[in-house]
Amino acid sequence: MSERIPEEKLNKILTSTDIVDVVSDYVQLKKQGRNYFGLCPFHGENTPSFSVSPDKQIFHCFGCGAGGNAFTFLMDVDGLTFLEAAQKLGAKIGEEISIQTSSTGNSLPPQEDEKQMLEAHELLSKFYHHLLLNTKEGQEALEYLLSRGFTTESITKFQIGWSLPSWDFTVKFLQKRGYSLEIMEQAGLLVRRERDDSFLDRFRGRIMFPITNTKGNTVAFSGRSIGSNEEPKYLNSPETKIFNKSSILYHYHEARGSIRRKQQAVLFEGFADVISASEAEVENGVATMGTSLTEQQIGLLKRLTDSVVICYDGDAAGIQAAFRAGNLLVNHQMNIRIATIPEQLDPDDYISKYGAERFQNDVIGASLTFMAFKLRYYKLNKNLNDEGDRLNYIEDILKEITQLSKAVEKDYYLRYLAEDFDLSLDALQQQLFDLEGSTQKKANSSKPVQTQRPVSKKVETKLLPAYQTAERRLIAYMLKDSNVAYKIQEWLAGKNLNIDEHQAIITYLFGYYEEGLPPNASAFIGYLPDERLRRIVTEIEMMSLSEESTEQELLDYVKQVLKHQKMLKIKEKETERKEAERHKDYRKEAQIAMEIVQLRKSL
Repeated sequence: MSERIPEEKLNKILTSTDIVDVVSDYVQLKKQGRNYFGLCPFHGENTPSFSVSPDKQIFHCFGCGAGGNAFTFLMDVDGLTFLEAAQKLGAKIGEEISIQTSSTGNSLPPQEDEKQMLEAHELLSKFYHHLLLNTKEGQEALEYLLSRGFTTESITKFQIGWSLPSWDFTVKFLQKRGYSLEIMEQAGLLVRRERDDSFLDRFRGRIMFPITNTKGNTVAFSGRSIGSNEEPKYLNSPETKIFNKSSILYHYHEARGSIRRKQQAVLFEGFADVISASEAEVENGVATMGTSLTEQQIGLLKRLTDSVVICYDGDAAGIQAAFRAGNLLVNHQMNIRIATIPEQLDPDDYISKYGAERFQNDVIGASLTFMAFKLRYYKLNKNLNDEGDRLNYIEDILKEITQLSKAVEKDYYLRYLAEDFDLSLDALQQQLFDLEGSTQKKANSSKPVQTQRPVSKKVETKLLPAYQTAERRLIAYMLKDSNVAYKIQEWLAGKNLNIDEHQAIITYLFGYYEEGLPPNASAFIGYLPDERLRRIVTEIEMMSLSEESTEQELLDYVKQVLKHQKMLKIKEKETERKEAERHKDYRKEAQIAMEIVQLRKSL
């Protein structure tokens, strides 16, 4: 069993954590008034209904009802236990929390192998970096990097290192520190020699580029040879328990702040381009890990921004890859621009040849809209002097124009086509109309007969009964001030609230106050053991209330709560009266009628 974390430590973590920073790692937030809004990570939606309050340190989705504090957000979004969420938040502020689990036998606890893998990667990343910058053995590799345009600053920033050429230096280095060589092989750091089952260093004699995950932990390496005849030129870590190249973007963790500030990411094909771009003061660059852009990587980008500049190599393969990536991103409602590189250069070579300023202005700054890029793309491998190729090109562009959502854009590109090819605008508009009609027919014919449930949820304002609203407002003020809470308890005179969940909340609230804990909605949400109650408290906290409440206002709410109970009592008495009348018990009927009159007078 894990030990309970002291309340003072939990409160320290909670008060030292900004929930906006925590949520921003997963959701792209935009400030509106006092709160921040974004698309809910817990259900599909197109209109932002997910709100984060920095004042109250809570989040709430008006669409699906999800809500809580920084702890519960991590628990929900990452599937963590409370202890794991506390450990993760504690690490951000330097507050260590050990999670102790009981184990039997000599077997390793669950995920111990992953822990060893992460620790070994982190250790080797620092060691390789030290070897490159501070030892005689790393001098040749350092001079090679400097000759290729790397600066000492970028080498330090990206923690670039050097692995010694020795076949077993890393093996001994890890073994001496108690790491299981079998697990290190599974981590991709070592390889096993078939003839004698001995272990060897996978990356011997290579410049080492650490690859980090979304949390900033080193999980893999890419090793570059410096010999002209050494193959392969780049040797990458294999996929492991801690490294899946389809779900990682190089430099993502480090670039998050810059991407959020600029509200734009620059997407490259390789890590060398990211490093060169960083030296050219383009700090919002990330790169795919030698694969085509994946759904998981798009999800990472959408956490931070809706706007992406694709900056791939300028050769035919890079242009094709940019076209594919652009279509994928557009399908995820992203705003796309394409940075084209002349002379079939890659970004790294362009920066080396022309410098940082031209890269910023003539490549990134001059990036094209995705539609403008398509106008160029469809001209590839076509002879526009040939009538057939020219007609095919016009057909291709018209099909792309049908995909545009804005009428102004459609008109703009139709006029561009008409002018470029000296065509009648009316004829192009007619053909576009025919294409759109054909596309619509196909879409309708492919629709299933059964109506599908929409992905997004519409945010609806719930109109609650007066007594229920009164109970929620009472709870809201009780959460603000313990003295107010006890005063309301007196006025209720032993009567419970009408909604069972509301009564449960104030019962827990008095328990919270009795432990000497101060009013803090975010901390109280963490105190509640039930998700349903946490959601209700979050909803209550997001209600619009005046900062101060008068005693008369609170008494009116209490009166509304008690009035509802009397109304229920009157309904009960009416049923009894009718039953007495049915049995011709007129004395009892008259007595109950008098009771009803008295109850109505007290309303």
